[in-house]
Amino acid sequence: MPTALITGANRGIGAALATAAEAKGMTVIRATRAGQGGDICFDLRAPEDVRRSIAALDQPIDLLINNAGIIGPKRQSTTDMDFTGMAETFAVNVAGPLSVSNACLPLLRQSQQPRILTMSSQMAWMGYAKSDRIAYRASKTAVNKVMQGLATDLYAQGITVGLIDPGWVRTEMGGDDAEFSPQEVAQGIIDVAQTISLEQTGKFFKWTGEERAF
Repeated sequence: MPTALITGANRGIGAALATAAEAKGMTVIRATRAGQGGDICFDLRAPEDVRRSIAALDQPIDLLINNAGIIGPKRQSTTDMDFTGMAETFAVNVAGPLSVSNACLPLLRQSQQPRILTMSSQMAWMGYAKSDRIAYRASKTAVNKVMQGLATDLYAQGITVGLIDPGWVRTEMGGDDAEFSPQEVAQGIIDVAQTISLEQTGKFFKWTGEERAF
């Protein structure tokens, strides 16, 4: 039975991902912040906390889904930026997934088909000139590049790395008017996780499985 570790699994897309993965027969390790009811807990802003918590696990990980993220500060325009909030956004949305991925490598190397999927956003696309929520947009563009680089570095080890655009989802972040439910998006992402190959490593996919441009 394959094992999936999912960050931010206490609500929204993360909770739906955990449910969808279990429905596919996976054992799910729910990772959350302290007090959020996870199987393991850590602060994404603290790489040593991440490493210590994941080091306590003693089973192979077949699938890591870096789902946890934040939208960023209230003030995040290019001319009126909360720089402390911007730094926190990058710590959680960029450095966080990388630190989790690195901490999981010893366990991923024990899998026959190890995969890392990281949640990005359509707002990361460089074809948009929009500037609202720029700290969030920039953090998702940055995590795309970081994970593309990780894919290059892990290719020889047979570890597949992919990026996911979940679309506009009805969550606390996406709002009630969003286009898709967490459940349908989660099902699509798990389907991608089960079919993505090493030849596709480093690519950016819509939750429906189509490759999309960076």
